[in-house]
Amino acid sequence: MRSVWGTTVRGRTSAGMGVLVLGAALSACSGSDGAKSAPPPPSSTGTPQPSGTPTPATHPFTGGAKGLTNPVLAVKIENTRPAFPQSGVSAADIVYVEQVEGGETRLMAVYSSKLPKKVGPVRSARISDLHILPQFGRPAFAFSGVQSKMKKYIRKAPLYDISQENAGGAYFRSGDRRIPYNLYADPKNLLKQAPKAAKPRDIGFRFGDAPDGGKPTRSFTARWPAATMGFTWSAKQKRWLASWGGSPDRAAEGGLLGGRTVVVQYAKTTRSKFHDFLGSYTPLIHTTGNGRAVVLRDGKAYGAKWSRSSESEGTTYTTADGKPMNFARGQVWVVLVNDGKPYTP
Repeated sequence: MRSVWGTTVRGRTSAGMGVLVLGAALSACSGSDGAKSAPPPPSSTGTPQPSGTPTPATHPFTGGAKGLTNPVLAVKIENTRPAFPQSGVSAADIVYVEQVEGGETRLMAVYSSKLPKKVGPVRSARISDLHILPQFGRPAFAFSGVQSKMKKYIRKAPLYDISQENAGGAYFRSGDRRIPYNLYADPKNLLKQAPKAAKPRDIGFRFGDAPDGGKPTRSFTARWPAATMGFTWSAKQKRWLASWGGSPDRAAEGGLLGGRTVVVQYAKTTRSKFHDFLGSYTPLIHTTGNGRAVVLRDGKAYGAKWSRSSESEGTTYTTADGKPMNFARGQVWVVLVNDGKPYTP
């Protein structure tokens, strides 16, 4: 099994020199037994249209009924204090939280069922993004830029590059913030630059009634070397309200950020060959293979398992006894936390 965009990277791990094969080796490092890829998971149920293109009965990202054939847009968003409050995150179908240099985190918001008026602050892409995105087919990907060594990987990846460099007219600067925390984008204008962006498809999420069991839980805190995010259940709003560093994580549009379902996915994190100008190495999050997870929904925490056999496929989540781990319908947060030995940035 190889990466769908076929590249290898030689670099260091926190334990010393090693080889990171982007794609195939990710599965091995994440717990895969090296077997051949399984067939793609079955598509969300739907009735074939006259054109022969199946339309899902519900949106595969949210379980809702809106935007079933809207294109997929992913946007990288800053997730440190100078960026708050962020714009457009509350409208995302899926919010990924990824570790970056220095033990901080950054968001990748995925949109399809609806679009906000603006999104940001938009920041640069990371190598882990290129291992998450292939499951969406060929989505549009918006980001401020990448370091020069990573540009060739962006070119080879199955995505439409609508970065600031390629779609500058869709981006604008805010006058009330300092660079680099003042770059925003208009999602509608971004998608005009990628008219053939992939439509939503099955990425492994299942929505429905909660499984049996679960532990009543008021709050849960996810931790990285230099950041924490908390999620507290609100019975009134029927969702998990987010906090950052112990403070409420507010949306620029009003209210608090947070989702109906929060998946805390423990994934091995190693050192890539990329680093910032200060010499801090970029983490590589291994999102193929399998591992453990905690799924928060309806005021309960469920012990779960995750599995993803290849980058072109989605991630399946099951309960401890192997049954599908259904999500609550609505926004999903996938919080990627290092599993294993502490990673040194």
